[in-house]
Amino acid sequence: QVQLVESGGGSVQAGGSLRLSCAVSGRLIRINDMSWYRQAPGMQRELVASITSGGIGKYGDAVKGRFTISRDNAKNTMYLQMNNLTPEDTAAYYCKADLLYYNPSDEYVAHNYWGQGTQVTVSS
Repeated sequence: QVQLVESGGGSVQAGGSLRLSCAVSGRLIRINDMSWYRQAPGMQRELVASITSGGIGKYGDAVKGRFTISRDNAKNTMYLQMNNLTPEDTAAYYCKADLLYYNPSDEYVAHNYWGQGTQVTVSS
């Protein structure tokens, strides 16, 4: 089936950088928009950034100018370069992908898939 696997999370000090990756695998037909979300403890999940299949990115106000979203369509992978991190960026980060793929019955399926999340912790 389809899998989204995030990687690149970790612990850094304020001002540091991390690069997250989200790799999509499976019997894919097309990957449309992809997005990064984050959720801090006790908070609602919020959109961090999104990117179209053509590479046009949009950002949440909290990360504009610090984070850069990108994707490599040949590798079915999306990235999030996070610079100048602050403790307020501490959260579990999730990728989401709008997918068209074949199910085990060889039928087309359109579905939004989520990754399992990767933790980012920024200390002051």
